[in-house]
Amino acid sequence: MENWKIAEYTRYYNSEEFQQSYLYSGDDLGALWSEDKTYFRLWAPTAERVQLNLFHTGDKPDLYVSHEMVKEEFGTWIMTVDGNLHGVYYTYSVTIEGQTREAVDPYAKAVGVNGDRGMVVDLSSTDPEGFSYDIRPPFNETNDAIIYELHVRDFSIDCSAGINAKGKYLAFTEIGTVNSYKDMTGIDYLTELGVTHVHLLPIFDYATVDETKLHENQFNWGYDPKNYNTPEGSYATDPYHGEVRIKEMKQMIQALHKSGIRVIMDVVYNHTMASFDSNLNKIVPGYYYRTTGEGDFSNASGCGNETASERFMVRKFMLDSILYWAEEYHIDGFRFDLMGIHDITTMNSIRDALDEIDPTILMYGEGWTGGGSVLPDWERSMKFNMKKLSTRIAAFSDDIRDGIKGSVFLAHEKGYVSGKEGMEETIKFGVTAAIWHDQVDYWKVNYSGGPWAAQPSQTINYVSSHDNLTLWDKLTLSTPWESKGNRLRMNLLSAAIVLTSQGIPFFQAGEEFLRSKPINEEGTEFEDNSYRSSDRVNSLKWDLRTIHSEVFHYYRGLIELRKAHPLFRMRTAETMSKNLRFLSGMEPNVIAFSLSQVVFLQEESAEEILVIYNANRDAKTIYLPEGEWKVYVKGTRAGMKLLSIITDQVISVDPISAVVMMK
Repeated sequence: MENWKIAEYTRYYNSEEFQQSYLYSGDDLGALWSEDKTYFRLWAPTAERVQLNLFHTGDKPDLYVSHEMVKEEFGTWIMTVDGNLHGVYYTYSVTIEGQTREAVDPYAKAVGVNGDRGMVVDLSSTDPEGFSYDIRPPFNETNDAIIYELHVRDFSIDCSAGINAKGKYLAFTEIGTVNSYKDMTGIDYLTELGVTHVHLLPIFDYATVDETKLHENQFNWGYDPKNYNTPEGSYATDPYHGEVRIKEMKQMIQALHKSGIRVIMDVVYNHTMASFDSNLNKIVPGYYYRTTGEGDFSNASGCGNETASERFMVRKFMLDSILYWAEEYHIDGFRFDLMGIHDITTMNSIRDALDEIDPTILMYGEGWTGGGSVLPDWERSMKFNMKKLSTRIAAFSDDIRDGIKGSVFLAHEKGYVSGKEGMEETIKFGVTAAIWHDQVDYWKVNYSGGPWAAQPSQTINYVSSHDNLTLWDKLTLSTPWESKGNRLRMNLLSAAIVLTSQGIPFFQAGEEFLRSKPINEEGTEFEDNSYRSSDRVNSLKWDLRTIHSEVFHYYRGLIELRKAHPLFRMRTAETMSKNLRFLSGMEPNVIAFSLSQVVFLQEESAEEILVIYNANRDAKTIYLPEGEWKVYVKGTRAGMKLLSIITDQVISVDPISAVVMMK
């Protein structure tokens, strides 16, 4: 369809006539199965004809019947087909201005191989044994979360994982797996580490892995959506039968829940893999996307298009989809890719709807876009608009990320831990979760000229994620003259900052054992965008958890400490600003702050906690407030085990390290 025609349709979609006549609010879109019949409803207000096509399989030329659908209210088309259609595949042929195009139902809950046909499914048949009794692990407040970002294939594909179901959902169901050194891997390792949530990179059906050629070991992160309401088939043992991927994904979630770990789903509603040829655009041309006045696709995603979340039926689609995943699959949280593309009203509506299911379900995302958008700045869910969003929608803090290690876009730039001068205020900004604090000089913060979060629950603190270089590779490139021992200490100090700051801590899988993504055998070049790199680059090398056990135990100890002391996760801005106080008179590159006693329901805290960061290459002597101080983090050791007791009001803080003590 020509651009001028898209522009014409866009004007029509914005008209009062369209708004009053064609917006459908019912809850019956898609294929609703019952044992004796299946009811189909599709929203296609501009279509002049719609046919329902039924197939025996998801990929063969075996069409056995087509039905003319009946135009119904508010631009929808309906058809009821008698009989038990479980396992039958279907598509829609949509005719608009004489041109007929075949599309997959956007509301399809199951699909065939490569997602080219929807499948009618009896969802109850996909439940693993006991799934109806599956419950979310106990969890109270948003900033009690400790989030571990993970890719399904990376988790188990390497031989060192000792896992049979390599690269599959079912890898998460295997217990007792060990690496070459007989140390725990897989789901047992996640429990041992102590994280509360696993954030899984996209597990909806995405486009770029050919599910008919899985023997070729293809790889993609999955930020290329094809079918939003069904799992990705390459992670299933059988991608040809739509019910298999559903059951196996549920088994994964059930296993994680049994291990006490909640599951966060990475969602990518901001764009689709295809633009003109996407299923959404074939059914209602131009409606689901923002376009310019000339009919070109707006491209804030940097992927060729951006969805128009502010439109009623797009907002409805996002809401319906999120609630479906939360209810049918028991998903415990959602991370929104390029959240800044979505409008504020839609994000708050999703938060409100999730609250009706379970207010402990997490919501967070990237508070930025990948390019310019036609949506006005004040309507976007950007970092600078966070105070317009629910206080239980969080955004990633690129301030603390780049403050700690240097810009992700400049491989050789240093940050606080690697020796860059003048980063103290940026680190303090991160420690206070991007909330106003009277002891932070906002003129000296790297990116933000002022606080952007209203409450600690709105800030995700992190130093690495799937994007860009791993933390270890960034440190290697930015400090080539440093010893490996110094870089190891930089890694530990990075973790200490993230896990002792207010807000929500987040880290990339493998950061805790110096994960690296080398391109060459010499290990001098590293992949900074491994979205389609090989398993050799992307997979978790589980032997590293033993080789770098000192790092693993440090992270584990920090997690244990954070969980034990609610002072590290204060609930409100008022409490934080009053009870977190920075010590004055510190030398350059030294930051010290105290956390004082706060009353939490049914929780006990130390009377006072003192945290010190020293990014210098030499030890620093720090004079302490009066009292007997018990040290729990020092040098390369961290946890709940008492390391020493200080009574003389002075401590020597090791080079490039953190100290945590209590009294």
